Amino acid sequence: MNHLQADWVIRGARVVDGTGNPWFYADVGIIGDKIAAVTPPGQLSGREILWAEGLVLAPGFIDIQSHSILSLLKDGRCLSKLAQGVTTEIMGEGWTPAPFGGKLERPFPQSWTGLEAHQWSERAKGWRRFSDWLEDMEGRVSPNIGSFLAGGTLREYACGMRMGQASPEELQLMRQVMAQAMQDGAMGVAYALIYPPDEFVGTDEIVEVCRVVARYGGIYITHMRSEGDRLLEGVEETLEIARRANLPAEIYHLKASGSRNWSKMPQVIERINRARAEGLDVTANMYPYPASGTGLDAILPTWLAADGRFFENLENPLTRARAKQEVLQGTGDMNTSRAEDIMPVGFYRPENRIYIGKRLSEIAQMRGQDWVDCVIDLLLSERQRISTLYFTMTEDNLRLQVQQPWIKFSSDAGGLDPATAATPVHPRAYGTYPRILRKYVREEGLIGLEDAIRKMTGAVASRLGIRDRGRIIPGFYADLVLFDPMTVADTATFEEPHRLPLGIHQVFVNGVRVIEDGSHTGALPGRFVRGPGYRGR
Repeated sequence: MNHLQADWVIRGARVVDGTGNPWFYADVGIIGDKIAAVTPPGQLSGREILWAEGLVLAPGFIDIQSHSILSLLKDGRCLSKLAQGVTTEIMGEGWTPAPFGGKLERPFPQSWTGLEAHQWSERAKGWRRFSDWLEDMEGRVSPNIGSFLAGGTLREYACGMRMGQASPEELQLMRQVMAQAMQDGAMGVAYALIYPPDEFVGTDEIVEVCRVVARYGGIYITHMRSEGDRLLEGVEETLEIARRANLPAEIYHLKASGSRNWSKMPQVIERINRARAEGLDVTANMYPYPASGTGLDAILPTWLAADGRFFENLENPLTRARAKQEVLQGTGDMNTSRAEDIMPVGFYRPENRIYIGKRLSEIAQMRGQDWVDCVIDLLLSERQRISTLYFTMTEDNLRLQVQQPWIKFSSDAGGLDPATAATPVHPRAYGTYPRILRKYVREEGLIGLEDAIRKMTGAVASRLGIRDRGRIIPGFYADLVLFDPMTVADTATFEEPHRLPLGIHQVFVNGVRVIEDGSHTGALPGRFVRGPGYRGR
């Protein structure tokens, strides 16, 4: 008998430790916020014993693409993510609310947030450094939190919302802000290159920013400039940036969007494998659904948002007509989507909620409009980007992607609570990780349990330079998930997305139980997880 007296002992679980190695039976002891011991069963004593026969104990899942910035401000419990086993939320795609300053007019872009962040707007104006926001969240949240600096926030800080090349002075300011963010604990820089102002940024500018990131050991992570007709060109730009800036690159939510592009996924995988064989450190992540989710505004040309005048340009008959013509001519990447494949769901105005659950083609018919005019008028009515589902992918590609050794799993979603959720969402907010364990591990056997867990935990921690999470090893933080491999399952669907998963029994964050028998305990033990360039303050 080991004489260690633990606070918690999880006894007799099948331990899948996050390394990809085969599972083993063990007792895991927790003291304070750390894993204190991993021993053969029956050798540990503790004040609290969790009997785990028949269950799997894994490291808490690390979501490399979380969109929980707003939801954590509203409700720090992050229920839909914790209930899946997620213990660390990594944010930064699209925008970050810090650092606030420069030419930024507001910390929360109105077209993204609707009404959700207004109560935080004044407080957020004090987040002058990148770390101010995340440090302010500590003590208020259940999961651990970390983030990339959003490239769009960086660009707007220096240049505002204007299009065109940054001046030498603006570029130097971006370098300085990026360096400070890395010292504050950013994981690197995230560019979402189909959204303004990121879309206004050229490759050379990204390379210059990434050279700063590289000095601090961070990574470049990207929503590529195209995931559809110019998918291969988007991959090449990512590889070019990684090569020229000499830093690792990560592709957000790898996909081939639009049926005419589905055949490109094997080419993308071959190109990434070839780049890796040549010594270029490029990897990717994905979510396990054949539909993507973003704003309805993504259909429209990004120049509409120049100078922060998106809605004003939609109201102007001349710019509206020009935008409509470009959409119908197919000049934008989102036009790989057909109106019948698009389902807007994020309606807030009561008169528009009759459209929830209907495809854009149906909505346009109901309104007696062509589909582009329908999009524009809905956006003007809502004055926000309208969360939308795009059914543009194929299961065959998902199955191919899942099996790649360099893939990781991510949700591309924020944490929600079914009791308070205002509008329909993508089911990935509730089901990403249990869906992988159910569909691709248990039912289809495409990947082994150990590999799936590695792609949710250890591989993500390694990619981000997090040295003390993502594995079940003594001395690591006690972020743990205990689940039943025979019953774990997603229950959220596109029709009924606000449904919690099954089979996730217990979740610990920093040694504190946050999910007990599938229910949230109310505990808020989450901490700011800092990136490799952190210098302290």
